[in-house]
Amino acid sequence: MRSVELCAGAGGLALGLEQAGFDPILLLDNRDVACATLRTNRPHWKVLNTDLLKFEPRWDLPQSIDIDLLAAGLPRVKSAATASRQRGSGWELELLETTGRLASELRPRALLIENVPDMVTRPEYGDSRSRVEKYLDSAGYEYRWLVIDARDFGVPQHRLLGILVALRGGDITRFETNLTALPPSLTLTVGTVLRPSMGARGWPQADEWAAQANEIAPTIVGGSWDRGGGDLGPKGSVKAWARIGVNARSINDELPAVDFVWNPALGPEHMVKLTVEQVAVLQGFPAHWRIEGRKTARYRQVGNATPPPAACAVGLALRAALTGC
Repeated sequence: MRSVELCAGAGGLALGLEQAGFDPILLLDNRDVACATLRTNRPHWKVLNTDLLKFEPRWDLPQSIDIDLLAAGLPRVKSAATASRQRGSGWELELLETTGRLASELRPRALLIENVPDMVTRPEYGDSRSRVEKYLDSAGYEYRWLVIDARDFGVPQHRLLGILVALRGGDITRFETNLTALPPSLTLTVGTVLRPSMGARGWPQADEWAAQANEIAPTIVGGSWDRGGGDLGPKGSVKAWARIGVNARSINDELPAVDFVWNPALGPEHMVKLTVEQVAVLQGFPAHWRIEGRKTARYRQVGNATPPPAACAVGLALRAALTGC
């Protein structure tokens, strides 16, 4: 099945959809470093480095090819009230509306947009939803807004995703029926997935740390590209990470060495700091997926990505709805 992806970033959504059986004929992103990541991992993908607001499908898409899925991992939309208070804000809404317009023009069999859960649940986002719904209504799509948690699909992290799914000429209930979560017994934890890397340099306390990190991670926050270095989130997240012995105030360059002393009672400097590669594992990326750029740029790509296992689950449900099996 053929897909086109907008704002593809580090490829989390694209990778999950590929695992579900979708073959991207075009991926678009406005950041050089994200496009480099996509090309490094999938040299055969057609990657276009351009601004979505300047995208002209007639020049970059074969007109004779039907598109099964238009997918978009758009920048996080703010509520109308928040956008009005922040100078220069509101372009995220333009991207959302542009995606709706492209869906009505390209007429893919299905549309998938991933964004903040507030987009789905909070009334102050009603105007944001209507910006894309008007195009779907005019083009005859059936659609649903829903919130899923990535931890229900094999990601060791509590991460709520706001999802819009639309189908043309099909029953949207088929998608809802086929979106199934894993049983709780298969929930992964931070300690389980990071234990191998924590001990990779011979750190003797790796088992001790992993045993007490036997829980899912708080939401990883990629942060804004316009501010300083990488960290794992705001104050509340920092406290949550500290409970499992992780110093979330910065990202480390290397894994714990043999002489590192882990003792949270002595303060943040005696807690482990995660590397970009470890954060990628907590996001559900496979170990072989290479993230390009300098440390902060790499962390931004990973932290803002859609977890591939969650994307795969949504993709499988969409594929089942489109094929009827």
